[in-house]
Amino acid sequence: MIVSFEVEGVVMETVVEHPAALDVHKAQVTVCVRAPAPGGGREQQVAEFATTVPGLLALRDWLKAHGVTQVAMEASGVYWKPPWAILEDEFECLLVNARHVKQVPGRKTDVSDAAWLCQLLEAGLLKASFVPPKPIRTLRNLTRYRKAQIQERQREANRLHKILEDSAIKLDCVATDILGASARAMLDALVAGSTDPVVLAELARGRLRAKIPALREALQGRFDSEHALVVGAILAHIDFLDEQITLLCDAIEEQIRPFAQAVELLCTIPGVQRRTAEVIVAEIGVDMSVFPSAGHLASWAGLCPGNDESAGKRRSGRTRKGSAWLGIALTEAAQAVSRTKHTYLAAQYRRLRARRGHKKAIGAVKHSIIVACWHMLTTGELYRDPGADHFTRLDPDKQTRRLIAQLERLGHTVTLQKAAA
Repeated sequence: MIVSFEVEGVVMETVVEHPAALDVHKAQVTVCVRAPAPGGGREQQVAEFATTVPGLLALRDWLKAHGVTQVAMEASGVYWKPPWAILEDEFECLLVNARHVKQVPGRKTDVSDAAWLCQLLEAGLLKASFVPPKPIRTLRNLTRYRKAQIQERQREANRLHKILEDSAIKLDCVATDILGASARAMLDALVAGSTDPVVLAELARGRLRAKIPALREALQGRFDSEHALVVGAILAHIDFLDEQITLLCDAIEEQIRPFAQAVELLCTIPGVQRRTAEVIVAEIGVDMSVFPSAGHLASWAGLCPGNDESAGKRRSGRTRKGSAWLGIALTEAAQAVSRTKHTYLAAQYRRLRARRGHKKAIGAVKHSIIVACWHMLTTGELYRDPGADHFTRLDPDKQTRRLIAQLERLGHTVTLQKAAA
């Protein structure tokens, strides 16, 4: 039986018989439950609980006592994660975008927030956000923290370059890798107090020994005690970060073992290396049934144009916000494949860069990669490259006209003649 109820003057039908909604904050959570009233109609009950584990367990028992079947909560920072972890095994949980459930003007309290969210859930008007299963969430935490440590290591390397410039040490003008074995030995010697450029240059190894004269000149600077203190601290921090990154890589290797086949599959896409594949799996999971189509996945990832049209006029094509971590990984993959030869993705990049610029071309390649990921994880098939000549084969007449136009703009007159068969 479908029951109707009125909210803000609008009659709504009851789709969920026993819904609950949470307004989650750092220290407390306000919960609203709606259920059939004994005398007919609908009634609601509101309560508050602490966000500690005992408080959330009490919340879970309270919801079970009221016969709740579905629980909705807004994606409020990271505060939604503890309630979700406690409730997800007992109830059907929905994480909703706060922009989709704007509060009715004039009523802004925790209780009214929870009540309004509960009424929307009751009427079946909420659209759940994608929340991956526990193993994927664990993997996501590890890959995100590893990327944060890699980014911090890069920042420390940049600080090292700056402090060496301040000391007039031009080691990075001679050594390709300032953190390589030879350069690191020279930096350690500088920190230890050795400033003789002849002695420092002799620490070069391998092919760098051919540049000893240049090294002697580059290592003549004013490396003072404050420089030694800062460089020593930077090198120690980099060593610590290297150790942490290694530990995280080992933990990720263990956690991703059940999804090893998906990782190997994604690695067949040009430009996608193992770390990138691990991030993709951690961000979108391996079950593509949660995304009805490749277009839905691209939209969720923020990799397709926006759709804002009114009165026949298109007002904006701005993409929506997606996972920043997935975006970084796909950008790195797109930039890597754009430098390759004889691949479809590189041909797509060069084709679009000429007309739309680097940024839009990279965006298109990222879209192609995520679409390929959806199809490969859905079917289990390896990546099949359409080839660098795909666009030429697709419409050879168009390609011919484009090349003729280019030559004519350069001042040439073009006469076409069919090649002999």
